[in-house]
Amino acid sequence: MNSAVALHDTIAIVCALLTALANGLGITAQHIASTSSGQHQRGWRFLTYLVKHPLWLLGWVAMGASLLFQSLALHFAAMSLVQPLLVFELVLSLLLRRVWLRQFVPVRAWTASIVTAVSLGIFLVAVTRSSGAPVGPLRWMAPGVWSGVVVVILILLGLGGSPGRRAAMWGGATALLWALEAAYIKEGTDIITRWGYAGLFTRWPFYAFIICGIAGLLCEQTALHVGPLRSSQTAIVIVDPVVSVVLGAWIFGEHLGTTWTWRMVATAALLLALVSARELIVATPGTMESSLAPPSPPR
Repeated sequence: MNSAVALHDTIAIVCALLTALANGLGITAQHIASTSSGQHQRGWRFLTYLVKHPLWLLGWVAMGASLLFQSLALHFAAMSLVQPLLVFELVLSLLLRRVWLRQFVPVRAWTASIVTAVSLGIFLVAVTRSSGAPVGPLRWMAPGVWSGVVVVILILLGLGGSPGRRAAMWGGATALLWALEAAYIKEGTDIITRWGYAGLFTRWPFYAFIICGIAGLLCEQTALHVGPLRSSQTAIVIVDPVVSVVLGAWIFGEHLGTTWTWRMVATAALLLALVSARELIVATPGTMESSLAPPSPPR
């Protein structure tokens, strides 16, 4: 590995970890804001409440920083390297709970976080450090149609059932849209490199990114409001990297390793990281509304 590739790897990994940290802060803050109003507020009253809530606004700032860091990471490395690292969001959120909120964290959660971190470290060693070649519009058609159909199915399944199921379905739709959005981000950064910012606004991936981003945000806000964070975050964190690896291979021709042996090692490490991430979510203390939510205003 030459020095330029090593530098790109380092920048991508650091930016991916910063993305995970910003995601964890943003999704937690917005979940607290969206659930602290109770279920009685609907429509414009609920939207007005959110706009005035400082934690909801903090969540938007964090997500803006997340988008910036993610764009930089995807510019320097492949989707199959960057997106799985976002699972670190769970580990960083656990540290945030303990250090900032002084919240008790059981040994089971710490153990799961260590397994997650080690598994992702093995994944980093095994995965290929290369980004895909430029692709034409036709290469996007099948993944786009497939993603749209699955998102619609998940949304329909999320219209009914228990709060946990609804949050999981909407979270799954969010994760799929975010994975597709990551592909558009990567293509957009490649366009900027080849034709500059002016070329970005004259090509379709930029507008597809906007549409996909808006749809993802709507699904995310719904997931955070209709059910527990544990359900929505599990779906988002686990589905996103899996779909991202699939889209990276489908659209950009990426691989998880240079040989079948390394591909098997990378795949096994990623699966172990996702299983331990699920265990981490289950073992983590419950919602933090009581710790972070501001006192209710007088009526």
